[in-house]
Amino acid sequence: MNLISTAGSAPVLLAVMFLVGGCATIGGTADPAKYQSMSCTELNSAVGTSARDISQTAVTRGKVANTSVPRWLLGGSRVKAAVANRETARIDRLKQQQDALFAARARKCSNSAG
Repeated sequence: MNLISTAGSAPVLLAVMFLVGGCATIGGTADPAKYQSMSCTELNSAVGTSARDISQTAVTRGKVANTSVPRWLLGGSRVKAAVANRETARIDRLKQQQDALFAARARKCSNSAG
């Protein structure tokens, strides 16, 4: 009876992991030209948004990494590792974007008070 109840959760677990993994590909690359046309206020807002996205992605990666995959679920560990790696790659892209925002803000807003 226990096997039947845990067998039903396997497709759900895999579906969640694939959905989380698929969402990890959403996001753009850093475009310095776009940042040059932004005001200091817009740059500050974009830095805050970037920081929030990094934090949310890190939390998601932590949840995936701490997910307990049943031993009988073939390939479950590989899926878990792939999703965690994809989240790590997304964090790296977001950090590059944030670095570009910091550089644009330093160039553009260094003479103003805010």
